[in-house]
Amino acid sequence: MHIIGYSPDFAADFARLNYQWIEQYFRIEDEDRAALDYPEAYAIEPGGEIFFLLIDEQVVGTAAMVPKAFHAGGGVARFELAKMAVDPSLQGRGLGKGLLAHAIDYARDQGANEVVLSTNDILTPALTVYRDAGFVAQPAAKDERYERSNLFMVLTLT
Repeated sequence: MHIIGYSPDFAADFARLNYQWIEQYFRIEDEDRAALDYPEAYAIEPGGEIFFLLIDEQVVGTAAMVPKAFHAGGGVARFELAKMAVDPSLQGRGLGKGLLAHAIDYARDQGANEVVLSTNDILTPALTVYRDAGFVAQPAAKDERYERSNLFMVLTLT
């Protein structure tokens, strides 16, 4: 098992894994299509990254780190953890925790102060992973990009 950064060769896997879980629990929204159909414009071009978790060279997990705020002198101050997914047949094995830890290390290495995410409170296993990593729910926060979003979480890095 290893984690690599973005490669256009795996863009279809980024879309596949995320469309799968979103369709299972919710409905696909315009923001999903923009992110999943155009991953480079979504995360890479603004200065972020998309990670791929591979087992035997097969993509089994993915997560994007999307810049949301910048330091006055340059560099990303806040990343959004977005479009994190693990193949359903491999969930519950700690792969998501490893992928999340890698993404958080990336944010720290980039000099970010915090990582934010938008989620839904029915995704209990994901919430456990986020809370275990130190993310804290923020009251009364709403992400207008998604109908399904009813929970906003923040991880302070500094």
